Amino acid sequence: MPLGTVDRSLPPFFNQGPSALSKLLFFGALSLFLMVADARFHMTRPIRAALATVLYPVQWLAVQPVHAVRDASDYFSGLEQARAASALARKKLALQSLRAGQVELLEQENLRLRKLLDLRAQLTPETVAAEVLYDAADPSTRRVIIDKGQDQGLTPGSPVLDEAGVLGQVTRVYPLVSEVTLVIDRDQAIPVLNVRTGARSVAYGDPVTGGEGMELRFMGSNADVQVGDLLTTSGVDGVYPPGLPVARISRIERRAESAFAKIYCKPQALVYSARHVIVVKPTAVTLPPRPEQDKGADAATKKEKSR
Repeated sequence: MPLGTVDRSLPPFFNQGPSALSKLLFFGALSLFLMVADARFHMTRPIRAALATVLYPVQWLAVQPVHAVRDASDYFSGLEQARAASALARKKLALQSLRAGQVELLEQENLRLRKLLDLRAQLTPETVAAEVLYDAADPSTRRVIIDKGQDQGLTPGSPVLDEAGVLGQVTRVYPLVSEVTLVIDRDQAIPVLNVRTGARSVAYGDPVTGGEGMELRFMGSNADVQVGDLLTTSGVDGVYPPGLPVARISRIERRAESAFAKIYCKPQALVYSARHVIVVKPTAVTLPPRPEQDKGADAATKKEKSR
């Protein structure tokens, strides 16, 4: 048989449709479109919320063995460890009793001063108790998932606390669960106040700076800061209530060639082992509305300025 008459085309059984390059270009363009749509228009937010709701029972079942092992290890803890914890608890209770007496005295003095100056009483923020389920799947971030969501009234931006201090902030809310970004995440920043000096600054999360987890940036090399200074929330951002412990300065590096000092801080909260947390509504939500100014007064003020 002559070679020219042989059919060299593939049988229909081996036809694969579009080429691999065409598929790569199509799915690459589709991925870019979805990323832009999610970043600018939040088109995939309902899909993400629906998937989180559907997968919640599976995630709950997956973490039950971990909780069982953890509860069993807590139950079978040694007697020596229990005695040491009891002694430490008694010591802390004695210290807290002394501090409670001082705080009660200060509260009475503060109340008298507020009545004397006719000042508004401090608002009591609304709180919701929650439990940490597991860490977020993204290894490049420092986030955890808690077991409260929209059904319990949580909103994005709510501060999250544990028994030691500020743990983080709610960044995503789903119907049954929420995502909390920890204070050591590189995208997190908190306005803080140095208790010793009263100076305000901003603490940034940075999990790779020597293991401390936070850093005070843009502080002058001659700034009055010392190792051991306590940093609390300043309350100027309208998110965190003032006076909450955030971090303690652990290391200071002053360099002659730089105008700014490298100040490292250690968070007060248990960022790596927190289990039970409190979610607080942002301060701006609980503040009363700003009083409306008199339109006539505004017009008179503008007229005087124009002169």
